[in-house]
Amino acid sequence: MKKYFIAMALAASSCQLALAQEEPPEYYIFSIYFGGGSYYIDEEQVQELYHWLDGIPDIETHQISIHGHTDDIGSREYNKWLSQLRNDSALQQLLNKGIPRELIDVVDFGKDSPVFDNRTWEGKLRNRRVDVIIKPLVM
Repeated sequence: MKKYFIAMALAASSCQLALAQEEPPEYYIFSIYFGGGSYYIDEEQVQELYHWLDGIPDIETHQISIHGHTDDIGSREYNKWLSQLRNDSALQQLLNKGIPRELIDVVDFGKDSPVFDNRTWEGKLRNRRVDVIIKPLVM
């Protein structure tokens, strides 16, 4: 999955650049990609997620949002359901990592609000994802 490695390299370099700055970043984002109709997170992506989470200082002082997305194949109801299953998989990984549930919000977008163009195969691939978004809490 070439797109996965490119996204991971961009996310990792963005995270490293953000950590090198004196000002904390506005937010961190990590995308988990899925096969069509799947909500399975492979072990490689789990390990990358955990590594990324380990690089965020004082994570307990952050708000975490999980945004589930799908491509546009299938009905709105089906894609909402699939988005929920993908979010549940990502949520379980965060809980397994020891992140308290009360820090995590979950939003199921399904096929609504796609970031990438669903008229292309590449766009469909990139829309099959969950974004884990971490923002510092306002003190």
